[in-house]
Amino acid sequence: MEYRSLGRTGWKVSAIGFGAWGIGGGEWGPVKDEESIAALHKAIDMGVTLIDTADVYGDGHSERLIARVLGERSETIYVATKIGRGTPPHPGDRYSRENLTAFVERCLKNLDMETLDLVQLHTPPSEVFDRPEVFGILDELRRSGKIRFYGASVEKVSEALKVIEYPNLQVVQIIFNMFRHRPAEEFFPRAEEKQVGILARVPLASGLLTGKMSPETTFHPQDHRTLIYGGETFSGVKLELGLKAVEALKEVLPEGMTLTQMALRWILMHDAVTCAIPGAKRPSQVVENTVAADLPPLDEATMGAVQGIYDEYIRDCVHHLY
Repeated sequence: MEYRSLGRTGWKVSAIGFGAWGIGGGEWGPVKDEESIAALHKAIDMGVTLIDTADVYGDGHSERLIARVLGERSETIYVATKIGRGTPPHPGDRYSRENLTAFVERCLKNLDMETLDLVQLHTPPSEVFDRPEVFGILDELRRSGKIRFYGASVEKVSEALKVIEYPNLQVVQIIFNMFRHRPAEEFFPRAEEKQVGILARVPLASGLLTGKMSPETTFHPQDHRTLIYGGETFSGVKLELGLKAVEALKEVLPEGMTLTQMALRWILMHDAVTCAIPGAKRPSQVVENTVAADLPPLDEATMGAVQGIYDEYIRDCVHHLY
């Protein structure tokens, strides 16, 4: 496993983390707690030191499973959780001192911690990034010992560029993958200047970049991919078009890699990224994901081919939107 510095926290974290949305249950189809627990243990066995979750993943179930596993391990594992979304609608005024404090207290209980490692605002409305008082509240929570560090999960590059101007913000979580290139062009250079850590979320484009989907693919009725198109799901790419681009990517897949591993290795070719956080519900998925950190770098020809496929199939659909 490769380890990289997370912003100015002083932490070295695994270049591949564990995305814990799926183990919360429901929104990615059926899941078994025994498999989820086994997946978390396997991730730690494979050298993963960063787990990303949220208070809304299974209404706290994801956090509670993580607490259970960490209680059985001695390794130093950093848990990044997210707060603020709750149930829709999702207004900006939800980010009050009373609410933020309550969200943090609930995470502390779920994770069985006295201090949260990293708290991130969970893709709030853009207006929240224009409210310095919200970040002042996070500063107060940090000084009180409730949280060590804070960051934000964002939808757009414009939001990322805005939020890193808050001096104590340590981490930005943003969608970045072979179908979403804009962050590397416009955000990463500024983040490196500010020494802000980057977590690459939705690294496999909601499973599209695993190469395991086809036009005949169907999803469980509880799976959010059945209901949601655009935005985060499939990185905002329509499924039919995304599948065509995936077939093109398979033509340039390096020998010895799965498409999943190529997608993750492509992300790690960007030094500004601290950690990619693919989701996993089973140990086998964890192994496939984490091995990507140990594979050889992609060569110049492969990187150029990925860029060409993005330009041909994807750029006009999403580049200007996010």
